[in-house]
Amino acid sequence: TTFQDGGEEVEEGAVYNVTLKKVQIQQAANKGARWLGGEGDQLPPEHTVRQYETSKIRAIKAGTLEKLVENLLTAFGDADFSYISIFLSTYRAFASTKAVLELLLDRFGNLETSSHVEVANLNSFESEIVLRAEIASVLRAWLDQCSEDFREPPDHTCLLKLLDYLKNNMPNSDMESKVQNLLKQFQNQEAEAVDGFCSTSSSDLADGEELEISNPEEFSSFQDHVVAEQLTYMDVMLFKKVVPYHCLGSIWSQRDKKENKNLAPTVRATITQFNAVTKCVVSTILGTKELKIQQRAKIIEKWIHIAHECRILKNFSSLRAIISALQSNSIYRLKTTWMCVSKDILLVYEELSEIFSDHDNYLTSRELLMKEATSKFANLDSSEKENQKKSQKRLQLQKNKGVIQGTVPYLGTFLTDLIMLDTALQDYVEGGLINFEKRRREFEVIAQIKLLQSSCNSYCLIPDQKFIQWFRSQRHLTEEESYKLSREVEAAADTHVLSPKSQKSMVKRISTLFLGTDVITPPKEQPPKVSPLGGSSGESTDSASVSSCEFNHSETEDVCMTPISSPEDPLKKVQLGSDKCSILDKASGCDSGSVSEKVSISVPCISSKVLPVYNRQSGGACIIRVSMDGINDSVYKSILITNQDRIPDVTQRALLKHNLEPDAVEDYELVQVISEDKELVFPRDANVFYGMNSHVNFNFILRKKA
Repeated sequence: TTFQDGGEEVEEGAVYNVTLKKVQIQQAANKGARWLGGEGDQLPPEHTVRQYETSKIRAIKAGTLEKLVENLLTAFGDADFSYISIFLSTYRAFASTKAVLELLLDRFGNLETSSHVEVANLNSFESEIVLRAEIASVLRAWLDQCSEDFREPPDHTCLLKLLDYLKNNMPNSDMESKVQNLLKQFQNQEAEAVDGFCSTSSSDLADGEELEISNPEEFSSFQDHVVAEQLTYMDVMLFKKVVPYHCLGSIWSQRDKKENKNLAPTVRATITQFNAVTKCVVSTILGTKELKIQQRAKIIEKWIHIAHECRILKNFSSLRAIISALQSNSIYRLKTTWMCVSKDILLVYEELSEIFSDHDNYLTSRELLMKEATSKFANLDSSEKENQKKSQKRLQLQKNKGVIQGTVPYLGTFLTDLIMLDTALQDYVEGGLINFEKRRREFEVIAQIKLLQSSCNSYCLIPDQKFIQWFRSQRHLTEEESYKLSREVEAAADTHVLSPKSQKSMVKRISTLFLGTDVITPPKEQPPKVSPLGGSSGESTDSASVSSCEFNHSETEDVCMTPISSPEDPLKKVQLGSDKCSILDKASGCDSGSVSEKVSISVPCISSKVLPVYNRQSGGACIIRVSMDGINDSVYKSILITNQDRIPDVTQRALLKHNLEPDAVEDYELVQVISEDKELVFPRDANVFYGMNSHVNFNFILRKKA
């Protein structure tokens, strides 16, 4: 089989990519060979005749909503076999369930008034059969793949409309029964007031029970593999319920608007769980001041063992949560405690930390995740022989039991990728047509999420109510509390003090991100000489600094990742879940800006073959991060710029992303942050792409003119 580019076909309201597919359909003996009694598959190539068939594959590239919905019925005829899945997984970015259902049933699904071209060319009996089969195929796929689209409590208008259509056009069909059962399921869930998510808040506690600081003895009583299994159980239950379209950049980035406080609940639930694990690690280590240094080191060792068990279970979500907590400033600064941690265990920790190295856009964790996604068991490689023996022993035990594992990913990676795709690619192309090529790119990420969700069905884990109750009863320390306790446990061992500007910046970040008011935050300290994290940063342990990443119990929506950052940018961190979002990922970002107004801004067309990325200019485009001076310096928005953009264009886009009035362009100036004490101020009509310093981070500030 060979493929050849057939160019584009343009129709009213749609543009198609055409591919010519050449397939060998027969290989026969030529005349001379047949006279000798030979068969085609038994003869050398020169004695055979090959017959080929060329077919045309049409894949819609852009179109109106009407054309995209009509294409659901013609996609199989055009040999675009993945179109229905792509459309159903991504249409919520540009249309509602109601709009798509009305077009499908009322315009194309009504036999008497259908404008479907293929149906119109057939007689009435043939038309009815063809149309019924096509509509049934689409509806079946919709109900199987995206049944959550029809959850509209309390009325479920779309589901009732669909049920009415099936009763009139496909009475007593299996699909009618399926829709009735789905409606009953939704109604029963509402009647029972079940939200479907494992909450980690205090509302889960029994009456009269209060949140408590962790008891070290109680925590130590849980075996390492039991803790890892229970964390995996909770993660699996939440991840399987994630609705993939909730992760789309155009939807997730709008979560912070007041009217969207209930947007993407399935994603918020996974983030809440991630934060709960991270906070639990911090509270178990710092919650009891009376512990001796050796006892505290044992708790750190226990969490490293638990992290390793999570790795064996292929649970990358809790694994990353534990690593992030141990890398947080209040834990990492405990030099004497880390000195008491076994060297062998530190080696395990370094290997686990290396998984989430930010080198080359987290290439290690991405490759590992895809490798693990389809394997029955974890693929464990360790440079430490003793650790390798233990890992293989645990794996062999699981294999002997016949237990097959799924894979739980760190969802933040996919959220970041989808947000960057949404930032880099336009929603609409010339003529106001919906850019469906963008949706195909997004589906590549969505399909990975679905594959991993499917793999999670392989887990066979039984909940341990004793551990779950203990886990949910933990009182989580705030940023201020954890740092204060850390200082009480181990006083500062050096006199390192940040410059006034750095200290002021850090205080502002901590106060706005976690506490909501200005507080006095102690300066960060240098990491210990024997660093438990040297492998994850690529920096020497003496020069690496750690960003502070603690947690306020009320901030249940924020995921806070804190790998070691470089000395030049000690405050890099990643958070997903609210507008309080700084960005670590060099080639991606956490953008919480509004997307609804993007169409009104003119953005030159960028080739989708080379996507713009953060911190690198390529293909005449790049992505910069813009914060608002004096409002919230820690909130960045990802802005796509090209080599055609000048200051007014970029300023207007940044104001829209920050939900500010775009007409106030003249009141602001754009500044690139070169270093702590250097800035690059752009002239009024400068070309941002060519004028910016490409040798430093692409971090900008929008500042009101004096």
